[in-house]
Amino acid sequence: MVQLNKEAPDFKSMAFYNNNFEERSLAQEKGKFFILFFYPADFTFVCPTELEDMAENYEELKKLGAEVYSVSADTHFVHKAWWDASPSIQKIKFPMLGDPTHSIAKAYGVLREHEGVADRATIVIDPDGLIKAIEVTDEPIGRNAKELVRKVKALVYAREHPGLACPANWDEGKETLKPGIDLVGKI
Repeated sequence: MVQLNKEAPDFKSMAFYNNNFEERSLAQEKGKFFILFFYPADFTFVCPTELEDMAENYEELKKLGAEVYSVSADTHFVHKAWWDASPSIQKIKFPMLGDPTHSIAKAYGVLREHEGVADRATIVIDPDGLIKAIEVTDEPIGRNAKELVRKVKALVYAREHPGLACPANWDEGKETLKPGIDLVGKI
């Protein structure tokens, strides 16, 4: 099971990306923020809405120096078939990892063993390979990519400004906090 501020498990897997199949790994993304976007399965209901939302916010994440890989238990071949069949999925410009052996979902602690699919989980990894955010939601609840963008902005800011913290609803340009005894009981 993964934990905050612990090293992210490495993996290698085939992906559908740029209308090709290629092997991808965590190691090749070291040095940048990296998002693993787990979802249960292709050709479903909530998943395409989440992936389309992520696709529509992908360029903003790239501008922050972040990469996204979506991950499901489907193979890279199924990802290609879904991409061919769905206008929503055709918006995706990031790698779609296949995890048919469930090794990635198991390593990250998001596999539903009894179903053979991943939970809706978002794992954010920093440029040093440490896990900085973990979000897991229940089956009927889709995620919000704009909130993920906000979280990545906060993580980038905190990394670039050690000793400062981003309060609730913080966004770029807003006031931050310098944790210390002088703030205790005053916020």
